Amino acid sequence: MDSRRRFGSVRCPVRDASTGEVLAKVSTDGLDLAAVVDYGRTTGQAELGKLTFHQRALKLKELAQYLNARREHFYTFSAQTGATRIDSMIDIDGGIGVLFTFGSKGRRELPNSQVVVDGPMEVLSKDGSFAGEHIYTRIPGVAVQINAFNFPVWGMLEKLAPAFIAGVPTIVKPATPTGYVAAAVVKAIIESNILPKGSLQLISGSVRGLLDVLDYRDLVAFTGSASTALSLKSHPNVVQGGVRFTSETDSLNAAILGPDAVEGTPEFDAFIKSVVTEMTVKAGQKCTSIRRAIVPQDLVPAVIAAIGKRVDERVVLGDPAPTASRWAPWRRSSSSPMSAPRCSQCSTPAVSWRTGRSIRRRSPLPAAPRAWWMVAPLCRRWC
Repeated sequence: MDSRRRFGSVRCPVRDASTGEVLAKVSTDGLDLAAVVDYGRTTGQAELGKLTFHQRALKLKELAQYLNARREHFYTFSAQTGATRIDSMIDIDGGIGVLFTFGSKGRRELPNSQVVVDGPMEVLSKDGSFAGEHIYTRIPGVAVQINAFNFPVWGMLEKLAPAFIAGVPTIVKPATPTGYVAAAVVKAIIESNILPKGSLQLISGSVRGLLDVLDYRDLVAFTGSASTALSLKSHPNVVQGGVRFTSETDSLNAAILGPDAVEGTPEFDAFIKSVVTEMTVKAGQKCTSIRRAIVPQDLVPAVIAAIGKRVDERVVLGDPAPTASRWAPWRRSSSSPMSAPRCSQCSTPAVSWRTGRSIRRRSPLPAAPRAWWMVAPLCRRWC
């Protein structure tokens, strides 16, 4: 990674989700984005091109072991985003686990070479003088990876790993509110000297103009809102210039309770446990969270009561630093932390019900009036 840093006068403050303390000020003003891309295409491509799939996989395994020994250091940064201990483990340990997985799969499933042969030689003439064979090889540009706020580590490492195995340099753009966690991990990666030069670069802050300097050699992998994805994939360099674009956007995952899974059955208990877990882990801000619980009409009252009871008994609101807290404020922007659905969304004309009327509070949160707001987990009922 090129460790040069250049900031202009406009800097976005990033705050601790619980205390409101300013942790960093972020800006890309003055940063030469074209030079960043060129560094990846030249130095990054050249250095990664010296390695086979197996050699790259071994480096990922080595990197995973290095980061795994420093998890506690990363947990400290993660707690400042509003993540509880469990939240941090999902993000940090999960991301490191991805490196271990790709380190293993790269050696087990790919050849010890720099290309993958796709099928046998195909003879295309009667006398055998004309034949063809397909191979997979790396693209000649960079992989720009724009990640969401809720998984600053896992979101980064799950994209870095396959790109690195393929031999494509990565440019990481984390979401600004939690980007300092990703920056701490990238800093550790640089200090390890495990990855080749140019294989990983980090941009913190706004990247307006980055797609302007990409072309047919490059790809963009985006995770975030559908509206932002639409804006990015409408860029002329994507529509007409050949930039590859993939996106993972808003999800509406559902859990469906069968009519025979009545109260008192193991299936009913598992359903309640899963729904409450997905409502509270990372304050419900996981792309894989259950967004819709579909329940037979006659089981709705029992489900409402069971979810409310479990939330009342198990969920503790508070600063995530102590291990007792199970629910904490999550930062989504410099002025608006996330810990519940927005009020405007909860005021639509639908029958709503609220769980957690007597949620236990570990202790008062620090006095920071503009730093956070918290309410009990909310569910809404449509019928």
